[in-house]
Amino acid sequence: MISIKSKQEIQLMREAARRLKIVFQELKRSIKVGRNTLEIDERAEELIRAQKSKPAFKGYRGFPACVCTSVNEEVVHGIPSKRKLEAGDILSLDMGLIYEGYYSDSARTWAVGKVNEEALELIEAARRAFYLGMAQMKPGNRVGDISHAVQTFVESNGFSVVRDFVGHGIGRQMHEDPQVPNFGKPGKGPVLEVGMVLAIEPMVTAGSWEVDILDDAWTVVTRDRERAAHYEDTIVLMEKGPENLTGLQSYEEAIKEEISIR
Repeated sequence: MISIKSKQEIQLMREAARRLKIVFQELKRSIKVGRNTLEIDERAEELIRAQKSKPAFKGYRGFPACVCTSVNEEVVHGIPSKRKLEAGDILSLDMGLIYEGYYSDSARTWAVGKVNEEALELIEAARRAFYLGMAQMKPGNRVGDISHAVQTFVESNGFSVVRDFVGHGIGRQMHEDPQVPNFGKPGKGPVLEVGMVLAIEPMVTAGSWEVDILDDAWTVVTRDRERAAHYEDTIVLMEKGPENLTGLQSYEEAIKEEISIR
């Protein structure tokens, strides 16, 4: 069942999202050559607790950390470890927090040091695809309109979208209905209504869309071991259109913010 949030619930989710955005802005400064992903996770928990909030991921279905740290060919759900980041890596961080019983969820992929042009294009494709998908989040549209916008842009740029993992509704639970795939046909799926809150999250690969799960039962990697990028924000549908709770309203604003926190 799809949950339509009240004005009070939306306000609580705005606050949960505001706090998560602060955490992400600060955590970005921890991404350095030589830093290991366990240190990044420890810093994430410190920042979340400082926001008087709870880590949404730690213990969720048994996940052992506060933030998913996925490097290079790892798509999502990477477990933090003593693995040190190297120049040329790309790192995806996926993280959520709980405030007053409500969840917020967001993900970003960042370059570690100097990376090649394809890696930069991959990261930007995920970011741009997210904003094109968000633009389709209008009253009366359908989930498939979001999915189609993401898929069309990504594939037109020579990349692929992961099929096995998708976006989702969010609220008092981390994962709520409806699912929001990054592939699909326009005009299909549930109708979008004012008060719906979705986590749209393109997962984009440089090669094939096929993935595997490693022996740790969490880390998702591309089957061909090509790199992957991930971009996600929590969005509420208002009468005037989509409101990005954990990020900015436009692709151009997001680029400026990225530059400002480097």
